[in-house]
Amino acid sequence: MIYDIRHVTTYAYESAVSFARCSLRLEPKSGDGQQLISHSVEIRPRPADRTTRRDFFGTHTESIVIEAPHRHLRIDSKSRVSVSRLAPGRTAPSPAWEEVRDIAFEATSLGPASPIGYVFASALVPVQQPVTAYAAASFPSDMGVLVGAVDLMHRIRSEFKYDPKATVISTPLQDVFENRHGVCQDFAHVMIAGLRGLGLPAAYVSGYLRTIPPPGKPRLQGADATHAWVSLWCGPKLGWIGFDPTNDLLVENDHIILGVGRDFSDVSPVDGIIVGSRKQKLNVAVDVILVE
Repeated sequence: MIYDIRHVTTYAYESAVSFARCSLRLEPKSGDGQQLISHSVEIRPRPADRTTRRDFFGTHTESIVIEAPHRHLRIDSKSRVSVSRLAPGRTAPSPAWEEVRDIAFEATSLGPASPIGYVFASALVPVQQPVTAYAAASFPSDMGVLVGAVDLMHRIRSEFKYDPKATVISTPLQDVFENRHGVCQDFAHVMIAGLRGLGLPAAYVSGYLRTIPPPGKPRLQGADATHAWVSLWCGPKLGWIGFDPTNDLLVENDHIILGVGRDFSDVSPVDGIIVGSRKQKLNVAVDVILVE
């Protein structure tokens, strides 16, 4: 699959902003079943300074500084990506989850691909006993790690309600878990917290999901969205496998990866600080178009 992706982020400020410093994580990664073909970002007003780097997790990060007073900021990202990814079957054999847990804790590497970096609690994903107990119901003794994770993913999809009005970025994990309402970011955080509570290495993945309109309905421009899911280390042989608890899917060719980290705070597509006052309005429009 080859996709063209356009991701437009627009900020409108009630009063002029005199200074802005932003971090952009908008370049899809190469690897994990996909290859970046082209990428560009147009920013208005034009930044006074632009620098790029790879963060610890390998995510391409661009830092921009805007010094001109402005009331609107527009970040227009365009990418072309080739995706070829085959997920295992939902009942495929895999090592017992206890074995995967033990191997992860014995890891000798501290690099970004090592499972040990994704075992412990992180800023937005605390390890909490109720969430661990919830996940444990999917992992009886000697259960294959893949089958257990599929069951946990399915339960979250069945027992949690997708509700974009229920949470914001700062909503605590405990509130999401107790209320059983949220969005893809929340469901990914809940699944990660449960897996880490059992000692299993789980990462947060930021990216895009191709959406297909209902039969007979036109595709709406800008109606796609950023998405989030979970990557679970399933042992040395199977490696990292993607699980989408929002849609109860193993990740294949409709998912495009932007970045991988411990939680949303590591991979937010756009974040930063501004010098200004009063309210701001954010609008995000995403198109994921299948080229071939």
